[in-house]
Amino acid sequence: MTQNDHLQGVYTIMPTPFTQSGDLDLSSLDNLVDFQLSAGIHGLAILGFLGEAHKLSGEERRAVIRRTLERVDGRVPVWVGVRAIGTPASIEQAREAQDLGADAVFAAPIDVQADAAIFRHYQQLQAALSVPVLIHDFPENFGITISPEVVARLGKEGGVHYIKMEEPPVGPKTSRILNLAEGSVHVFGGLGGTFFLEELQRGAVGTMTGFAFPEVLLRIYDLFRQGQHAEAARVFDHYMPLIRYEFQPKLGLALRKHTYFRRGIIASDHVRAPGLNIDSRTAQELEAIVRRVGFQFGVGGPQELIK
Repeated sequence: MTQNDHLQGVYTIMPTPFTQSGDLDLSSLDNLVDFQLSAGIHGLAILGFLGEAHKLSGEERRAVIRRTLERVDGRVPVWVGVRAIGTPASIEQAREAQDLGADAVFAAPIDVQADAAIFRHYQQLQAALSVPVLIHDFPENFGITISPEVVARLGKEGGVHYIKMEEPPVGPKTSRILNLAEGSVHVFGGLGGTFFLEELQRGAVGTMTGFAFPEVLLRIYDLFRQGQHAEAARVFDHYMPLIRYEFQPKLGLALRKHTYFRRGIIASDHVRAPGLNIDSRTAQELEAIVRRVGFQFGVGGPQELIK
Protein backbone atom coordinates (compact mmCIF):
# COMPACT_ATOMS: atom_id res chain seq x y z
CA MET A 1 0.00 0.00 0.00
CA THR A 2 1.15 3.55 -0.68
CA GLN A 3 1.65 5.83 2.32
CA ASN A 4 -0.87 8.67 2.37
CA ASP A 5 0.90 11.84 3.47
CA HIS A 6 -2.23 13.01 5.29
CA LEU A 7 -2.17 9.98 7.54
CA GLN A 8 1.04 10.57 9.41
CA GLY A 9 2.45 13.10 11.84
CA VAL A 10 1.18 14.69 15.03
CA TYR A 11 -2.59 14.84 15.46
CA THR A 12 -4.04 16.60 18.48
CA ILE A 13 -7.01 14.87 20.07
CA MET A 14 -8.87 17.97 21.17
CA PRO A 15 -10.92 18.33 24.32
CA THR A 16 -14.45 19.63 23.88
CA PRO A 17 -14.71 23.05 25.60
CA PHE A 18 -17.65 23.81 27.88
CA THR A 19 -18.70 26.92 29.73
CA GLN A 20 -18.37 26.92 33.49
CA SER A 21 -22.03 25.93 33.70
CA GLY A 22 -21.43 22.93 31.41
CA ASP A 23 -22.83 24.17 28.09
CA LEU A 24 -21.01 23.63 24.81
CA ASP A 25 -18.61 26.54 24.15
CA LEU A 26 -18.15 26.88 20.40
CA SER A 27 -16.21 30.15 20.66
CA SER A 28 -13.56 28.40 22.73
CA LEU A 29 -13.59 25.57 20.20
CA ASP A 30 -12.73 28.14 17.51
CA ASN A 31 -9.85 29.43 19.63
CA LEU A 32 -8.58 25.91 20.25
CA VAL A 33 -8.62 25.10 16.55
CA ASP A 34 -6.82 28.35 15.73
CA PHE A 35 -4.14 27.60 18.29
CA GLN A 36 -3.52 24.09 16.96
CA LEU A 37 -3.19 25.39 13.43
CA SER A 38 -0.80 28.14 14.52
CA ALA A 39 1.33 25.51 16.26
CA GLY A 40 1.69 23.68 12.95
CA ILE A 41 -0.24 20.55 13.86
CA HIS A 42 -0.58 17.99 11.06
CA GLY A 43 -4.22 17.22 11.81
CA LEU A 44 -6.98 17.29 14.40
CA ALA A 45 -8.96 14.49 16.00
CA ILE A 46 -12.24 15.33 17.71
CA LEU A 47 -14.87 13.50 19.73
CA GLY A 48 -12.57 10.86 21.13
CA PHE A 49 -12.53 9.71 24.73
CA LEU A 50 -10.65 12.90 25.63
CA GLY A 51 -13.30 14.90 23.77
CA GLU A 52 -15.99 13.61 26.17
CA ALA A 53 -17.95 12.35 23.18
CA HIS A 54 -19.81 9.91 25.42
CA LYS A 55 -21.16 12.90 27.39
CA LEU A 56 -22.56 14.80 24.40
CA SER A 57 -26.01 14.72 22.89
CA GLY A 58 -26.39 13.87 19.22
CA GLU A 59 -26.97 17.50 18.31
CA GLU A 60 -23.93 18.61 20.33
CA ARG A 61 -21.83 16.01 18.54
CA ARG A 62 -22.96 17.32 15.16
CA ALA A 63 -22.34 20.91 16.27
CA VAL A 64 -18.74 20.10 17.25
CA ILE A 65 -18.06 18.36 13.94
CA ARG A 66 -19.59 21.16 11.87
CA ARG A 67 -17.86 23.96 13.76
CA THR A 68 -14.45 22.27 13.72
CA LEU A 69 -14.59 21.56 9.99
CA GLU A 70 -15.81 25.08 9.28
CA ARG A 71 -12.97 26.60 11.30
CA VAL A 72 -10.30 24.31 9.84
CA ASP A 73 -11.57 25.02 6.31
CA GLY A 74 -9.57 22.21 4.74
CA ARG A 75 -6.18 23.32 6.03
CA VAL A 76 -5.48 20.02 7.81
CA PRO A 77 -7.30 16.67 7.97
CA VAL A 78 -9.94 16.25 10.68
CA TRP A 79 -10.68 12.82 12.14
CA VAL A 80 -13.83 12.08 14.14
CA GLY A 81 -14.20 9.53 16.93
CA VAL A 82 -16.78 6.74 16.71
CA ARG A 83 -17.98 4.67 19.65
CA ALA A 84 -21.21 2.69 19.83
CA ILE A 85 -22.55 -0.56 21.25
CA GLY A 86 -22.90 -2.34 17.91
CA THR A 87 -21.69 -2.16 14.32
CA PRO A 88 -24.87 -0.59 12.83
CA ALA A 89 -24.74 2.30 15.30
CA SER A 90 -21.00 2.73 14.67
CA ILE A 91 -21.68 2.88 10.93
CA GLU A 92 -24.40 5.47 11.52
CA GLN A 93 -22.02 7.69 13.53
CA ALA A 94 -19.22 7.24 11.01
CA ARG A 95 -21.41 8.00 7.98
CA GLU A 96 -22.70 11.11 9.70
CA ALA A 97 -19.14 12.30 10.29
CA GLN A 98 -18.19 11.47 6.70
CA ASP A 99 -21.23 13.30 5.33
CA LEU A 100 -20.35 16.36 7.38
CA GLY A 101 -16.87 16.38 5.84
CA ALA A 102 -14.58 14.33 8.13
CA ASP A 103 -11.39 13.06 6.50
CA ALA A 104 -11.29 9.85 8.56
CA VAL A 105 -12.82 8.22 11.63
CA PHE A 106 -11.13 6.51 14.56
CA ALA A 107 -13.36 3.84 15.95
CA ALA A 108 -13.55 2.04 19.28
CA PRO A 109 -14.17 -1.73 19.20
CA ILE A 110 -17.55 -3.20 19.97
CA ASP A 111 -17.93 -4.78 23.39
CA VAL A 112 -17.22 -8.36 22.33
CA GLN A 113 -13.94 -10.07 23.22
CA ALA A 114 -13.73 -12.31 20.18
CA ASP A 115 -11.29 -11.99 17.29
CA ALA A 116 -13.82 -12.90 14.62
CA ALA A 117 -16.34 -10.32 15.87
CA ILE A 118 -13.70 -7.58 16.12
CA PHE A 119 -12.47 -8.30 12.60
CA ARG A 120 -16.01 -8.31 11.21
CA HIS A 121 -16.87 -5.04 12.99
CA TYR A 122 -13.98 -3.08 11.51
CA GLN A 123 -14.26 -4.72 8.09
CA GLN A 124 -17.95 -3.80 7.85
CA LEU A 125 -17.34 -0.30 9.14
CA GLN A 126 -14.66 0.36 6.52
CA ALA A 127 -16.79 -1.17 3.76
CA ALA A 128 -19.59 1.28 4.59
CA LEU A 129 -17.36 4.34 4.18
CA SER A 130 -15.26 6.11 1.58
CA VAL A 131 -12.92 7.65 4.21
CA PRO A 132 -10.31 5.67 6.15
CA VAL A 133 -11.10 3.94 9.42
CA LEU A 134 -8.50 3.89 12.20
CA ILE A 135 -8.73 1.21 14.86
CA HIS A 136 -8.73 2.77 18.34
CA ASP A 137 -6.96 0.22 20.51
CA PHE A 138 -7.32 1.38 24.13
CA PRO A 139 -8.09 -1.61 26.40
CA GLU A 140 -7.84 0.39 29.62
CA ASN A 141 -10.92 2.42 28.69
CA PHE A 142 -12.78 0.16 26.27
CA GLY A 143 -12.20 -3.14 28.08
CA ILE A 144 -11.42 -4.99 24.84
CA THR A 145 -8.03 -6.28 23.72
CA ILE A 146 -7.32 -6.27 19.99
CA SER A 147 -4.63 -8.76 19.06
CA PRO A 148 -1.80 -7.95 16.61
CA GLU A 149 -3.03 -10.88 14.51
CA VAL A 150 -6.47 -9.29 14.07
CA VAL A 151 -4.91 -5.90 13.26
CA ALA A 152 -2.64 -7.46 10.63
CA ARG A 153 -5.53 -9.41 9.11
CA LEU A 154 -7.58 -6.22 8.89
CA GLY A 155 -4.72 -4.59 7.03
CA LYS A 156 -4.30 -7.46 4.59
CA GLU A 157 -7.92 -8.54 4.12
CA GLY A 158 -10.25 -6.01 5.76
CA GLY A 159 -9.27 -2.72 4.14
CA VAL A 160 -8.34 -1.12 7.48
CA HIS A 161 -4.80 0.23 7.35
CA TYR A 162 -4.35 2.38 10.46
CA ILE A 163 -4.38 1.87 14.21
CA LYS A 164 -4.14 4.23 17.15
CA MET A 165 -2.38 1.82 19.47
CA GLU A 166 -2.60 2.47 23.22
CA GLU A 167 -1.99 -0.89 24.85
CA PRO A 168 1.18 -1.01 27.00
CA PRO A 169 3.78 -2.25 26.61
CA VAL A 170 3.54 -0.30 23.39
CA GLY A 171 6.94 -1.25 21.97
CA PRO A 172 6.49 -5.02 21.60
CA LYS A 173 2.93 -4.71 20.30
CA THR A 174 3.90 -2.05 17.78
CA SER A 175 6.70 -4.26 16.47
CA ARG A 176 4.46 -7.32 16.39
CA ILE A 177 1.76 -5.50 14.40
CA LEU A 178 4.23 -4.10 11.89
CA ASN A 179 5.97 -7.45 11.44
CA LEU A 180 2.73 -9.34 10.88
CA ALA A 181 1.09 -6.68 8.71
CA GLU A 182 4.01 -6.48 6.26
CA GLY A 183 3.36 -2.86 5.32
CA SER A 184 -0.43 -3.06 5.23
CA VAL A 185 -0.94 -1.27 8.60
CA HIS A 186 0.46 2.01 9.92
CA VAL A 187 0.66 2.65 13.65
CA PHE A 188 -0.06 5.88 15.50
CA GLY A 189 0.89 6.16 19.15
CA GLY A 190 -1.03 7.84 21.94
CA LEU A 191 -1.01 7.57 25.74
CA GLY A 192 -0.30 11.26 26.20
CA GLY A 193 2.99 11.07 24.31
CA THR A 194 4.65 9.20 27.19
CA PHE A 195 6.23 6.70 24.77
CA PHE A 196 6.37 8.89 21.68
CA LEU A 197 10.11 8.54 21.11
CA GLU A 198 10.03 4.77 21.48
CA GLU A 199 6.98 4.54 19.22
CA LEU A 200 8.85 6.39 16.48
CA GLN A 201 11.87 4.18 16.99
CA ARG A 202 9.64 1.12 16.56
CA GLY A 203 8.21 2.41 13.29
CA ALA A 204 5.11 4.43 14.24
CA VAL A 205 4.13 7.05 11.65
CA GLY A 206 3.01 9.58 14.27
CA THR A 207 0.91 10.10 17.35
CA MET A 208 -2.68 11.00 18.21
CA THR A 209 -2.87 12.45 21.68
CA GLY A 210 -4.15 15.41 23.64
CA PHE A 211 -0.96 16.76 25.21
CA ALA A 212 -1.67 20.46 25.70
CA PHE A 213 1.76 21.62 24.51
CA PRO A 214 1.63 20.12 20.99
CA GLU A 215 4.63 22.19 19.95
CA VAL A 216 6.79 19.72 21.93
CA LEU A 217 5.51 16.67 20.06
CA LEU A 218 5.89 18.47 16.73
CA ARG A 219 9.53 19.26 17.47
CA ILE A 220 10.27 15.66 18.47
CA TYR A 221 8.58 14.35 15.34
CA ASP A 222 10.33 16.78 13.00
CA LEU A 223 13.77 16.08 14.49
CA PHE A 224 13.25 12.34 14.31
CA ARG A 225 12.04 12.45 10.70
CA GLN A 226 15.10 14.55 9.82
CA GLY A 227 17.36 11.84 11.21
CA GLN A 228 18.38 13.91 14.25
CA HIS A 229 17.56 11.10 16.65
CA ALA A 230 19.82 12.21 19.50
CA GLU A 231 18.34 15.71 19.42
CA ALA A 232 14.82 14.30 19.31
CA ALA A 233 15.67 12.26 22.41
CA ARG A 234 17.07 15.35 24.16
CA VAL A 235 13.86 17.30 23.60
CA PHE A 236 11.74 14.31 24.65
CA ASP A 237 13.76 13.86 27.86
CA HIS A 238 13.61 17.56 28.74
CA TYR A 239 9.82 17.77 28.57
CA MET A 240 9.06 14.32 29.99
CA PRO A 241 8.25 15.65 33.50
CA LEU A 242 5.38 17.66 32.01
CA ILE A 243 4.25 14.89 29.65
CA ARG A 244 4.27 12.42 32.54
CA TYR A 245 2.44 14.69 34.96
CA GLU A 246 -0.27 15.64 32.50
CA PHE A 247 -1.04 12.04 31.55
CA GLN A 248 -2.33 10.95 34.94
CA PRO A 249 -4.99 8.23 35.02
CA LYS A 250 -8.45 9.69 35.65
CA LEU A 251 -7.07 13.24 35.82
CA GLY A 252 -5.45 13.75 32.42
CA LEU A 253 -8.46 15.41 30.82
CA ALA A 254 -8.85 17.90 33.67
CA LEU A 255 -5.15 18.74 33.54
CA ARG A 256 -5.26 19.32 29.81
CA LYS A 257 -8.33 21.50 30.03
CA HIS A 258 -6.78 23.46 32.89
CA THR A 259 -3.62 23.95 30.84
CA TYR A 260 -5.55 25.27 27.83
CA PHE A 261 -7.55 27.49 30.19
CA ARG A 262 -4.40 28.89 31.83
CA ARG A 263 -2.82 29.36 28.41
CA GLY A 264 -5.76 31.63 27.58
CA ILE A 265 -7.05 29.41 24.78
CA ILE A 266 -10.38 28.23 26.25
CA ALA A 267 -12.66 30.13 28.60
CA SER A 268 -13.22 27.39 31.18
CA ASP A 269 -11.62 24.14 32.32
CA HIS A 270 -14.99 22.54 33.13
CA VAL A 271 -15.19 18.74 32.82
CA ARG A 272 -18.66 17.25 32.53
CA ALA A 273 -19.75 14.62 35.03
CA PRO A 274 -18.76 11.93 35.52
CA GLY A 275 -15.25 13.29 35.49
CA LEU A 276 -12.71 14.67 37.92
CA ASN A 277 -11.65 18.28 38.18
CA ILE A 278 -8.34 19.27 39.72
CA ASP A 279 -7.87 20.81 43.15
CA SER A 280 -5.73 23.86 43.95
CA ARG A 281 -2.73 21.81 45.09
CA THR A 282 -2.70 19.88 41.82
CA ALA A 283 -2.96 23.14 39.86
CA GLN A 284 0.05 24.46 41.76
CA GLU A 285 2.05 21.32 41.00
CA LEU A 286 1.18 21.59 37.32
CA GLU A 287 2.19 25.24 37.16
CA ALA A 288 5.52 24.49 38.87
CA ILE A 289 6.33 21.81 36.30
CA VAL A 290 5.32 24.07 33.41
CA ARG A 291 7.78 26.69 34.69
CA ARG A 292 10.46 24.06 35.35
CA VAL A 293 10.57 22.96 31.72
CA GLY A 294 10.67 26.57 30.50
CA PHE A 295 7.06 27.30 29.57
CA GLN A 296 4.63 29.74 31.10
CA PHE A 297 0.90 30.17 31.44
CA GLY A 298 -0.87 33.28 30.21
CA VAL A 299 0.65 33.01 26.73
CA GLY A 300 -2.00 32.09 24.18
CA GLY A 301 0.12 31.16 21.17
CA PRO A 302 2.80 28.51 20.61
CA GLN A 303 5.83 28.92 22.86
CA GLU A 304 9.55 28.66 22.22
CA LEU A 305 11.20 25.38 23.08
CA ILE A 306 14.65 24.73 24.50
CA LYS A 307 17.52 25.37 22.10
